[in-house]
Amino acid sequence: MPTLAATALLDRVSGKRADKDWVEGQKGSAAARFMVMVDLKPVVVSGDGSGDAQIRWLSRDEVTGLGLPDDEAALLGLARDTGVPHFSIALGTEQLRTFGMAAEVLRPAVDLRSLAMQGALSPDEQSLAGKARALGQWHENAKFCGKCGSATVPQDAGWRRKCQGCGLDWFPRTDPVVIMLVTDGTRCILAHEHRYVPGMYSTLAGFLEPGEDIEHAVRREVLEETGIVVERVEYVRSQPWPFPHSLMLGCIAHAATTELHIDPNELVDARWFSKAEARQMLDGTHPEKLTAPGKHAIAHVLLRAFVEG
Repeated sequence: MPTLAATALLDRVSGKRADKDWVEGQKGSAAARFMVMVDLKPVVVSGDGSGDAQIRWLSRDEVTGLGLPDDEAALLGLARDTGVPHFSIALGTEQLRTFGMAAEVLRPAVDLRSLAMQGALSPDEQSLAGKARALGQWHENAKFCGKCGSATVPQDAGWRRKCQGCGLDWFPRTDPVVIMLVTDGTRCILAHEHRYVPGMYSTLAGFLEPGEDIEHAVRREVLEETGIVVERVEYVRSQPWPFPHSLMLGCIAHAATTELHIDPNELVDARWFSKAEARQMLDGTHPEKLTAPGKHAIAHVLLRAFVEG
């Protein structure tokens, strides 16, 4: 199961975000906990050298003592079991240096993708960090109105920005992406993209375009990248992917043709793999040292489902 899935750890309390007095009360509570993101990287507590890590949650007193700004802290939610409010504070490296000892105390800040690939965080904490990262990046990119160019200010505990010029409301964005394992029944197509590490192959993926449904996007992307015609499309499951703010829609695509015609602008290589080869890639035993995405990715789930029938 992908570990960047929507967590059940916190109640998002979306109906309370617009209540400023309530939000400020939660933020000022002695029980409140704060995740700090530095350049969109969560500050973590390293484990015993085994690669495990935990999010470093700061208390209300620690945030105050370090002088960290919490006026734009985003409300992640309330713990379902205790009601403890959890917030995220996004800072840049240069900004953090203006807060004295905070720059020394708030280390290490580790790239979330690296943490996910290592399986270093628990599924719940990885999900919360993903939510905080996606929100943080959206706030970075939405400081000015796309309609009139005026400055926008955060509202609703970090879940809305309002233009100070034309009054337009802006909300966090989610970009839908289809990700599909193409199969002819006994084999599957895996591809190597320019940005991948050497030897890694994964499923095909692409953004949905305006006016498309999931099935059409799957057929279009597969045809464009590999020349394969897809007939039947099965939706499997979804996965939030905060790099920066995508929603991966996992599918199985049943191929009607088998001859590959690769688009070199999109892919370095793509080929058909047998179930045996795919299993070797998942297990790290492929004779060519080819690998597949780790358990943090929905591509792993799709490939595992194919291998296990």
